[in-house]
Parts: sequence; C-alpha cells; structure tokens
Amino acid sequence: MLILLAFIIVFHITSAALLFISTIDNAWWVGDNFSTDVWRMCDTNTSTCTAITDEFNEYQSIQAVQATMILSTIFCCVAFLVFILQLFRLKQGERFVLTSVIQLLSCLCVMIAASIYTDRHEDLHQSHGYRMEVSKGQYGYSFVLAWIAFAFTLISGVMYLVLRKRK
Repeated sequence: MLILLAFIIVFHITSAALLFISTIDNAWWVGDNFSTDVWRMCDTNTSTCTAITDEFNEYQSIQAVQATMILSTIFCCVAFLVFILQLFRLKQGERFVLTSVIQLLSCLCVMIAASIYTDRHEDLHQSHGYRMEVSKGQYGYSFVLAWIAFAFTLISGVMYLVLRKRK
C-alpha cells in the first residue's frame, strides 16, 4: 500500500508540475522567429516581449484560457493538500472522495482551456495586435503539456476514487 501511495504522490506532483509549466512558459504557439502563449508574444530575434492586452481581437478567449489554466493549477495543488489531510484524518471508505472531485475539477478546467485555445487558435493568431506574422506558426510544447496534464489529472482523479476502497 505504501508503494501505491508513493506512486500516486509522485503522479500528482508530476501533474501539478505539468500544469505550472504549461501555464507559465511561453510556448503555446511558436514559429521561426516568435513564440506566444496566453500572456505575451515574444520576438526571438530581438528578445522583446509584448503583453497580450485588450488590443487583440480575441482577448476574451485568451482571458478564458488564462483563467481556466490558473484554476486548474490551483485545484491540482488544493487536491494534493486535501489528499495529505485525508490520508491521516478520515477512516477507510471515506478517504479521497473529496480529493478525487477536486482533481477532476482540475482536469475539467485544463480541458476547457486547451479546448478553447484549440478552437480559437486561427482567430487568435490573425489579430492585428501582433507586431509580426504569427499565423504561420504551430502548436508549441506548452500546449502539448496542457493536454498531457489533462490526461494526468483525469487518471489521477480516477485513481483517487479507486484508492478510496483499498485497505
């Protein structure tokens, strides 16, 4: 049982790390001489970055992605703290249900964020607020990490439900 708990703890921490990296790092959409995420657009030739503000046509979509990624990261961290508390406080059979619900909320939030970005990426990168042509880019590793974090948080949430029945 201790090995299983250690595996789940490592899996949960990995999920949180993926969420932090995909939320913070500037590589949701990349090209030859630029990289952009949900916070700013950077020109790699001159090493200058421009914050994404309400000048952009699809700023509401970007704000929705920002909010849901932040919520997902917060939910994942809260779920880990609740897991640690429930590990020592609750009796057998009642454990980890709340942790599972919170982790599944994290999963839902990251899915919403990545889905919005996937659906709106053409409109997001046609905006006139960019100083350079960003429509010829491709999805970056932060976007991919967001989808991997979705899978990890989903698996983690289901594992907590299964684990509640274990002795």
